[in-house]
Amino acid sequence: MLKKYYYLLFVPCLFVLITSFKAGAPTTYITLQNQALKIIPKEFYIAAVEDGRSNNTSIGTLSAIASVTNAPGKPGVYNIDLKGGIAAIKNFVAYTLPVDKTLRPVIIKLNELKVTELPAGTGAVKGDIKLMASFYLQKGDDAVHLADYRTTTSYQRKAGAAQQIEPLIRSALSNCITYLNTWMDAQAAGNIKLAKSFKIKFVDHKEPNEGDTIYYDKNRPLKWDDFRGRRGTNSKYGAEIFAGLGYDEDLKVENSTVYMTFTLKVYVPKSACWVDAVAKNGYSLNHEQRHFDIAKLVAEHYKQKILNEKPTPDTYDAVISMEYLEALREMNKLQKQYDSETAHGADTYRQNLWNAKIEDELVQFGIKNKAS
Repeated sequence: MLKKYYYLLFVPCLFVLITSFKAGAPTTYITLQNQALKIIPKEFYIAAVEDGRSNNTSIGTLSAIASVTNAPGKPGVYNIDLKGGIAAIKNFVAYTLPVDKTLRPVIIKLNELKVTELPAGTGAVKGDIKLMASFYLQKGDDAVHLADYRTTTSYQRKAGAAQQIEPLIRSALSNCITYLNTWMDAQAAGNIKLAKSFKIKFVDHKEPNEGDTIYYDKNRPLKWDDFRGRRGTNSKYGAEIFAGLGYDEDLKVENSTVYMTFTLKVYVPKSACWVDAVAKNGYSLNHEQRHFDIAKLVAEHYKQKILNEKPTPDTYDAVISMEYLEALREMNKLQKQYDSETAHGADTYRQNLWNAKIEDELVQFGIKNKAS
């Protein structure tokens, strides 16, 4: 942390030691002067200034010897604070920067403003002004933490009235706002917290070297060699497959926009599929393929639901997670309905109806071409 040293020369009139708030002691107020900065923010405006200090009744305590408020030669103590308290800082900030409400609303939370002085010999005083603040992006009723600012201004001066340190307090506050402006300019384009828009691109997962897992591909239908698992001990059917649905996300932020590549994974593990020798025929294989097709259609429904929600940088994560759970429920429901209505393929009439229904929807989503 850089420290700034200032040397101020004033006529000696008061030796001060600033420590902490003294209950019951009189208070001396520093009048904070407003100062406009030569800054026009391009990315934000200050929506609010909040007081987060643990002690907001004082910024220090002066210990005085022979002060004008005490009998000569007797030590006295009085508190030091800004005239108007946090309102003075709010007014200062409001005066400092122009407000453009088309930009991002930022909240400044003042966590600490503390002055500490110690004697430096021969009537001199050395001191520190500590300032800590946090910046938040206002989003409706929520506030998203952006960054923190900490600084210590060190100085040495002749002992004198408390108002003499006002330029240093003002400088610390101005530097805090300047830091915020610099940080926002640097972060606006690439920080996901500051993103203004969201764009998503859907792709299907491709596996160049096929292993145990088969990923859905219209040009790669199931074959009996894929059924490499063992028959379930409680199963009474001739064959079974277990289709799954997953996804990967790849994010990048450019020009205040979140770009997501959303990779859908519709898959079947070969080791989880099995078939009895007597069931190895084209009709049964078609029945199992339709289970795989249903999983693919659910994935397409999932994509549409995400798009219909019009996700934003603030909502996309919740939308994707919520709709994923809904997609899993839908797939479980459809797979059970398919087996129930076709009697696991034994009802040829119902099987043909499902075949036609699934084919039509695959064509609608552009997964298959319409049969001529």
